[in-house]
Amino acid sequence: MPNPIIKINNLSKRYRIGAEEKGDKTFRETIMDWVCAPINNFIKLRNLTKFKNNDLENVIWALKDISFEINEGEVLGIIGKNGSGKTTLLKVLSRITQPTNGFAELYGRVSSLLDVGTGFHPELTGRENIYLNGAILGMRKKEIEEKFDEIVAFSEIGKFIDTPVKRFSSGMWVRLAFAIAAHLEPEILLIDEVLAVGDISFQKKCLGKVQDVVKGGRTVLFVSHNMGVIRNLCKKVVWIDNGKVVQKGDVDEVVKDYEKAQMRQVDKSSYIIERNPEEIKNSSFYFNRVEIFNEKNERTTLFRYNEKLNLIIGFAGFPLTNKYSVEFHIYNELGQMVSMGASGSYHDKYFSSNVKKIKIGIGPLTFTSGRYRILLKVLSGGRYYDIWENAAGFNIIECQPFKTNHEMSVFREGACILQQSFDEIE
Repeated sequence: MPNPIIKINNLSKRYRIGAEEKGDKTFRETIMDWVCAPINNFIKLRNLTKFKNNDLENVIWALKDISFEINEGEVLGIIGKNGSGKTTLLKVLSRITQPTNGFAELYGRVSSLLDVGTGFHPELTGRENIYLNGAILGMRKKEIEEKFDEIVAFSEIGKFIDTPVKRFSSGMWVRLAFAIAAHLEPEILLIDEVLAVGDISFQKKCLGKVQDVVKGGRTVLFVSHNMGVIRNLCKKVVWIDNGKVVQKGDVDEVVKDYEKAQMRQVDKSSYIIERNPEEIKNSSFYFNRVEIFNEKNERTTLFRYNEKLNLIIGFAGFPLTNKYSVEFHIYNELGQMVSMGASGSYHDKYFSSNVKKIKIGIGPLTFTSGRYRILLKVLSGGRYYDIWENAAGFNIIECQPFKTNHEMSVFREGACILQQSFDEIE
């Protein structure tokens, strides 16, 4: 029977919020505050971790009665919306903060990759921080030296290794932090969404390294909003909302239920996108708005396999010629272009310069489950007047085109699903 390497039992974390607003003080009150300051400061410090019943309206439970176990060699995904408690959980497990109630037992060396800036001394160089982190993990100097060249090569910051990390960009910090966390061979690796800071190629590199770590028998807790990555890396998932466990179990089942819940809570701003004027670089003709609809004419960003998507696109200004054409490019979570369309070169369809609103129909959508973004271009007189990099985004959920109801993901089955058949000939 597998041995639990992490045991979490009724774990809770409570924080004070807000502060009581007070009016201006008199001179006498100011003097009394100064005299009593040492005592008051002591009381405030003590009260940071002690609560009374009448304080309940001034606190928030970041975690509430969290309980589960993780076996050695497992990769567990932690999912949930922003503010649900995922990062707080990792901070408690990393011993960065103490729980209010309950406990967590971790058997083995723990390395964590959390917020940008966590785990590094800003005044020390990259080299010095590598040795510092290794020492914190209990490694001998010789062990760290054996891994040093691999860490530097993986992080791709060789010439900056003797520069204080306070001068690093967020991307450089993430590259070095991940390289340290993954190569110093902890028994338990905790990873937050911080990988999203890096570029696409480095993200792929990191995910490959995580898979290598898992093959080595180590345990990983992985927090992410990227359901494609979660499906690819994890077999089990815990879904947290408002500090509580909503569901835990098989990755496909939990992620499917999570996506359904997200579908019911879609923010209006995600399917009606107004262009930020700062993105427009002195163009006389540009996109200013896009709306996303399904084939039932309902605004949404969530689509199932084989459904159709419609874009209503608005323009402002005028091109120098009397007609224009439009292109769209669709990219998956890996940054790969998976489809495109062009009104002019593909369909010989051009719009009069007086037309300020058009509709693009896309589909049926045969993409695998995951997050996709749409890039828009407008072309007139042989030149691109505007390129809107992140014009809109949408999710494919419940991509189950075959009778087995197997969930198809970009990380496991590729970008799209083709019609297929299998027949005996002998």
